Amino acid sequence: MRILILIALLFLLPIDARADDAVPAEIEHLLTSIGSSGCTFIRNGERYDSNSAEDHLRMKYQRAKRYAKTSEAFIKRLASNSYLSKKLYYIECEGEEMMPSGDWLLERLDEYRTESTME
Repeated sequence: MRILILIALLFLLPIDARADDAVPAEIEHLLTSIGSSGCTFIRNGERYDSNSAEDHLRMKYQRAKRYAKTSEAFIKRLASNSYLSKKLYYIECEGEEMMPSGDWLLERLDEYRTESTME
């Protein structure tokens, strides 16, 4: 019985490892999506271009990776609001209504995962 459990665990390990390997790629995709979006990023009431938004969130990610074990955790803990003021971040894209950055990023993540499964 112990051998069967050990074999089952060995088969599960690569699946978990692949899942963990996907997180940095997903976060990198989210960061570059912001930077290349051409949208306006609103942080603490100030408006920033998309490249500045990418730089800011990349800096937060580099400093606080330990809080971003999943892509969803990155969005919720690092990319949705200011750590200091607690104010939500917003993204405003041309021709679209302004929306919380967390919602925008979750949409990009869903699109990325859908595309990845189709390949």
